[in-house]
Amino acid sequence: MKFRLWRRVICRAAELALAVAVGGCGNSAFPLSTMAPKSDFANWILAVYLEVIGWDTLVLLIVSAALGLALFRFSTRATGNREPVEHAEENPVLEAAWTAGPAGILLLIAIPSILITFRSQPEVPPPDALLVKVVAHQWWWEFQYPALGITTANELHLPVGQPVRLNLESADVIHSFWVPKLGGKRDVVPGHTNELTLTPNTAGYYYGECAEFCGLSHANMRFRVIVESPERFNDWKVHEASGAVVPVRVASSGDPIALGAKIYANSPCTACHTITGVSSGILAPNLTHFGSRTTLAAGMLENNPKNVAAWVQNAKKLKPGAQMPALGLSAEQASDLAAYLESLK
Repeated sequence: MKFRLWRRVICRAAELALAVAVGGCGNSAFPLSTMAPKSDFANWILAVYLEVIGWDTLVLLIVSAALGLALFRFSTRATGNREPVEHAEENPVLEAAWTAGPAGILLLIAIPSILITFRSQPEVPPPDALLVKVVAHQWWWEFQYPALGITTANELHLPVGQPVRLNLESADVIHSFWVPKLGGKRDVVPGHTNELTLTPNTAGYYYGECAEFCGLSHANMRFRVIVESPERFNDWKVHEASGAVVPVRVASSGDPIALGAKIYANSPCTACHTITGVSSGILAPNLTHFGSRTTLAAGMLENNPKNVAAWVQNAKKLKPGAQMPALGLSAEQASDLAAYLESLK
């Protein structure tokens, strides 16, 4: 009987260890892992994770030891005593211990958690911080760099080693900004600005998403953070601040880019989208350098001519609840419009 019980305990412990090992993986196979920090903010959060795991492990060991002691030392089967144990009315020392112990552990967890909250949203950002205004829409992300005169969508570019101050706002409902490898999520609330300050420390592509249910395409509200060297970020900054580089084409030549430019200029697209020098809409993503982006539809699809043509033909088919109206384009017109948009480098 004892052997069976011990075997069961060992099996359960092995299952728990395996679950912890698998759940804690932070390699590239888990792009949304919080266990592979790439910023100071993410490192602070990981430190709290490990601290909580440490205290939880201590509690588990204490409870397991007490359970084992009760089962194998004081049970009637172990002692052979079938008489009922004398009932103790109270034990002030024990009661104080099991009150003060958990309270102390909660306090040790709460203090660093609160400190991280304040460190990640200081009232005054660092003097050299890059300021970015993040506006959440149903269902895409807008990134504005006020000091640089740049507005883009669904791809946030940041330099390595420079503090970043993100001012988070919503254009409609409650969203939540979350890039697991760069730090904890922060709610984006209509009529209120939340702040998030962090310093990326490793170049790379990091995946982000909305972490607050916000409507039909909540699961499709994704984005990418591109952290790059200061030199590459400066090149991107100079390029984005200029107008789109579009080859000069003549529509009468039958060139698809020229035909697409004409379709765009005569379509409802101009009322919602901005292309510097062409249109100045503010309701939808800025398309000035659309061809330079890696994805479209807020990170849903790879940015290529086939996907762009399918998107402009019927956005709602690809993304439920998409706000983009049907343009009534034929397959050939959609292909020409896609060719024009892809040329916006």
